[in-house]
Amino acid sequence: MTSKYSGMQGGFAAQIREFAEQAKEAIDATVRDVVIEIGNRVIKMSPVGNPEIWAQNAVATQYNKAVDDHNSALRSDPANLTKAGRLKKGRKLNDGMDIKAPEGYVGGRFRGNWQFSLDAPSTEVMERIDPTGSAALEELVSRANAMTVGQVAYIVNNLPYAIPLEYGHSKQSPHGMVRVTLASFQQIVEDAARRNAI
Repeated sequence: MTSKYSGMQGGFAAQIREFAEQAKEAIDATVRDVVIEIGNRVIKMSPVGNPEIWAQNAVATQYNKAVDDHNSALRSDPANLTKAGRLKKGRKLNDGMDIKAPEGYVGGRFRGNWQFSLDAPSTEVMERIDPTGSAALEELVSRANAMTVGQVAYIVNNLPYAIPLEYGHSKQSPHGMVRVTLASFQQIVEDAARRNAI
């Protein structure tokens, strides 16, 4: 009788260990999913500099659009078109105003500066230009997939203009990125927990 009970006890203990391991894996996966979703949202909501929408270029942008609208209207009148369907000579308005941006300016540095780290926040400023955010997200996913429960994850952007952008400096993200994401935190966690339930 003792040996039969011991065998049942050993089997039960193994089942408990297996359940505990599955639960730990599910919790680890849930935490990783939450971190990745938060990073994805913050990166994708980050504004990318577009000189055409800068206040200093508003007049030039409006003028260039008016020229384009004028030329489009000309194309809608068959009397202005050649047999080949092009505007007749002298009809097209060839004019425009320059959009001003610093020499060599390329948008995407802010998105490229989102950094993921474990146990301590990064203090670096990166030179990565990443207008789509794909490189920053790929790095975040790669590093987040190595984390386990108990580690503290940080997603930071150390550019000096990160705080002004978070508080509405850009019309592309007037309510920020981090605050909007944090408002959805509970839903992000619930969704991740549902996906990883054992």
